[in-house]
Amino acid sequence: MFFNFLRYRHIYYLFSGLLILGSIVALAVFGLRFGIDFNGGSVLEIEYQDSRPANQEIQDKLADLNLGEMIVQPIGDRGVMLRMRDLDEDTHQRVLQKLGAKEQRFESIGPVIGRELKKKTQVAIALATAAIMFYIAFAFRKVSRPVPSWQYGLIAAVVAFFHDVLIPLGAFAVLGKYVGAEINIPIIAALLTVLGYSIQDTVVVFDRIRENLLRHRGVSFEDTINFSLNQTFVRSLNVSLTALLVLFAIFFFGGETLKYFSLALIIGIASGTYSSIFLASPLLITWQRRRQRPRG
Repeated sequence: MFFNFLRYRHIYYLFSGLLILGSIVALAVFGLRFGIDFNGGSVLEIEYQDSRPANQEIQDKLADLNLGEMIVQPIGDRGVMLRMRDLDEDTHQRVLQKLGAKEQRFESIGPVIGRELKKKTQVAIALATAAIMFYIAFAFRKVSRPVPSWQYGLIAAVVAFFHDVLIPLGAFAVLGKYVGAEINIPIIAALLTVLGYSIQDTVVVFDRIRENLLRHRGVSFEDTINFSLNQTFVRSLNVSLTALLVLFAIFFFGGETLKYFSLALIIGIASGTYSSIFLASPLLITWQRRRQRPRG
């Protein structure tokens, strides 16, 4: 069965545009809630043997330690996660003594290290995007008809970053506002993974377009793209569904630590699969047609 993917490309553009606009609005209004990896501070995860006390009761027990602003987040049936200012070891032990619960995890990062990590993260994402763009432009250097090779790289990198990374970030802006989801190092790792996955998925389609352009020189560019998308659609869908099944299992059964990491991957991979099929390749046609318009 042959499906004309390019016929409805303006609907794809509209849908993606709404998602990107919604993500930008969410980021502008809510912002991102950064974890201690970037802001500095301490995270203490504990578990009670019996029933878990109320959040206010926990805060009252620690009031005389002058810990400042503290976030108490219930986990499961008997667990609690506390987020507070950077603690020294003496204060850490006093907190455990007052709460009388079993420690599951403790992390502490200073504010200077947090700021440094934030800068390095921004540089890493920028360098990864630029490297991907130049690599694809180099890989497609022998294909110059009817779209220059550098535009393959530009479209792939721009789509991957502004669509497949921006949409998960917008989702986390909303989640951070309403359920306290934070951006930490694992989430950044997930976003970089999404960036690579999206590019890889797009390159598979672009590579098939390249092969068909070289094999069938008399076929129009639009027909070549449609034919290539039909050839790669099932493969892309199967790979993505396999990955998503595993990620949903981690999301539901992997515990609180892996919950948002897997969610970032779920949103990103779903977005990346959609964009590689319904966005990146149609953009080649739109770009080519605009280049062919008479200037006047």
